Amino acid sequence: MARFAHTVTVAALDRGWFEEAADALVDLLDASREGPGGTVVLADGRAVEGLRLLKGRHLRPGARYGEVPAAREGAGTDAEAADGPAALASGTGDSPAVPQAVVLRAWRPSHSVEVESLVVEEGMSLKLGLRLSGPRRPRAVELSLAGHQPGGGSLYRFSGRGKADLAAWWAAVDRLPTAPPAARPPASGRAVHRLAKARLTLTPRPAEDGSWRITVALSVRGRWLLRPVGAVVLFFARGPLERGLREAAESAAAEWNTALAELTPLHGEALRAEIADALVNPDGPKAL
Repeated sequence: MARFAHTVTVAALDRGWFEEAADALVDLLDASREGPGGTVVLADGRAVEGLRLLKGRHLRPGARYGEVPAAREGAGTDAEAADGPAALASGTGDSPAVPQAVVLRAWRPSHSVEVESLVVEEGMSLKLGLRLSGPRRPRAVELSLAGHQPGGGSLYRFSGRGKADLAAWWAAVDRLPTAPPAARPPASGRAVHRLAKARLTLTPRPAEDGSWRITVALSVRGRWLLRPVGAVVLFFARGPLERGLREAAESAAAEWNTALAELTPLHGEALRAEIADALVNPDGPKAL
């Protein structure tokens, strides 16, 4: 087995603001309705940008949503119709990375929200699942992933699961900077392939200046009779894997810090209005 670890420093997210924003977002979506042509309309009458209800009833289990692509320059009515909800539902369209469907499995704002996304990208069929416990004051986020290449055999299949225990995360970053890190990582994930298994963990701790120091650890091991072969491969691939983990962690930290620096520190109705504006105009001048 090979293990790699790298620690990055990121700006701290205020828990109170995060939970207030989550509650406002859930309220806005819970009050939305189906509008003309399957649009998703907020209570104030504005449509959520780029989202259409393709099948089922809005905010009911089994409801299927699709993303509406931007109209191509010079495209006429027929071309626009071809890229509409019917095309999205059937999986046709120009961009192979556009989700074929986002299916709502559960909408219980006081308990949990579950969605499932089906994507075909570069010949791979991907199924992604997300479950949010306690949407108004998020307690945990669970992710699942399964992928395969049709006709590709077992070597082209993989799966993964991850979970972030947000209560444990907040407890970990509320410790004194001199306290030892949490015994169990509050965020972890596993990936499984026929040839190998991998585990990724995130362990946060507070820094003296109030920021967070997050240790990202990755362990990889071969499976079954391929363990000796995997050990040899990992020996030669150790350098690239270690460098890849370091670069990925640093890049994610930089994006996180940039995003938090751009957040508008609003509360109450001002925060709610800002989130609503972001839903109907995500490319607008204001940042959430």
